[in-house]
Amino acid sequence: MGCASSKQFAKPAPGPHEDPAVLASETSFTVNEVEALYELYKKMSCSIVKDGLIHKEEFQLALFRNSKQANLFADRVFDLFDLKRNGVIDFGEFVRSLRIFHPRTPASEKTAFAFRLYDLRGTGYIEKEELREMVLALLDESDLCLSDSTVEAIVDNTFSQADSNGDGKIDPKEWEEFVKKNPSALRNMSLPYLQDITMAFPSFVMRSEAND
Repeated sequence: MGCASSKQFAKPAPGPHEDPAVLASETSFTVNEVEALYELYKKMSCSIVKDGLIHKEEFQLALFRNSKQANLFADRVFDLFDLKRNGVIDFGEFVRSLRIFHPRTPASEKTAFAFRLYDLRGTGYIEKEELREMVLALLDESDLCLSDSTVEAIVDNTFSQADSNGDGKIDPKEWEEFVKKNPSALRNMSLPYLQDITMAFPSFVMRSEAND
């Protein structure tokens, strides 16, 4: 794709480029919003490695202003955005994955994405240790420092609420019911500025939403 000028985006070339109308038809974005997202994508994809693809370090830089700051939350989101599993995010993957964070995306899709985010081992269940790891990552990402006992209390309380059948793991149905009763569990699954992306090109910083 490269770091081309925005004018070139109006007529997508063969290869990594995708037709904005196609991407809009598959997501919650309009054609104009897809074109605006391309401006954001270009900035991210050329911030470190100037090859027009988003590498994990560039993703971390956009999220945390620090390409060296390892964080489980950033790693998990990057891995889920990397649909082709090739270690980079192209523009099509970026738009199709970012749609999850659009305010207009149904809560059911956000719930399913969040479940995959927490299911660190990919077993189809969220285990208590996975929940603990993600809670710690989200606290770190939000610059919150809590005592070990407080973290354990949060994990224990959340897990006991979600694991309704008491089998020691949270299945997708239990997670869905938990989220319905606790909508704040999805608070970092929506980025309000995506609804006005054509008005400005804000930094892609999720933690500002997680802090609300």
